[in-house]
Amino acid sequence: MKKFIAIAISLYSIVLFADNTQAGINFIFGIPQGEFRDNVDRLGYGLGGRLAYQPNGIFAIGGALGILSYGNQTRQEPFSYTIPDVTVDVTTSNNFLFGHIIAQIGAPMGYVKPYIEGHFGFNYLWTDTRIESNESSDSDDVIASSTNFEDFTFAYGGGGGLMVKVYEKRQRHSRKIIHHKKNNSDFGKVYIDIKAIYTSGGTAEYLKEGSIHQGENGTVEYDISKSKTDLLTVQVGVGFEF
Repeated sequence: MKKFIAIAISLYSIVLFADNTQAGINFIFGIPQGEFRDNVDRLGYGLGGRLAYQPNGIFAIGGALGILSYGNQTRQEPFSYTIPDVTVDVTTSNNFLFGHIIAQIGAPMGYVKPYIEGHFGFNYLWTDTRIESNESSDSDDVIASSTNFEDFTFAYGGGGGLMVKVYEKRQRHSRKIIHHKKNNSDFGKVYIDIKAIYTSGGTAEYLKEGSIHQGENGTVEYDISKSKTDLLTVQVGVGFEF
């Protein structure tokens, strides 16, 4: 999650100096659909972001990235068989990452901007286990980690949303005109962004909460699920236009 946030901050620092750009960061709630819901009947949650080129106030094209957690388990284990009096936290997390090329068409109407959005891209599902000191909540104190299982599939879909403008600032210009710019680049706008997006995901294999079992003699057994990865996401966040 920290790596995702670092990437998002880097992208937005670039956007601050760009014209004709739309960007946003959202809280994401993921609701599995169809076969996926039969196996993972729980709400996922996470963060997402987008970055798009917007030549006018109506059309935008760009990319979106999001990461969700759809289950995790933590147990305490001895640090080793020779040091049983020291325990560590063993945490297994089930994760869902999507990356999409997006196209958006909006209808600016004063302070509100309804829009529709289509996308295609990929879904990446993986499960990892990490060992941490149970004396600290800092994720930098990871002793060891491993990816237990992963799979990748293609995805496409669409949906719609509503952007509500909460801030607009007109930049000052010197009286001497050096070169002409479009009116859209003269404004900085901030929106509250609410949207619902349906993604039809291809078939993938994945683990869910409780899918990893400890066998005899230190072996590990996986209860692998397989299905389409359809997902409905409800996203609430902040959008920007430059």
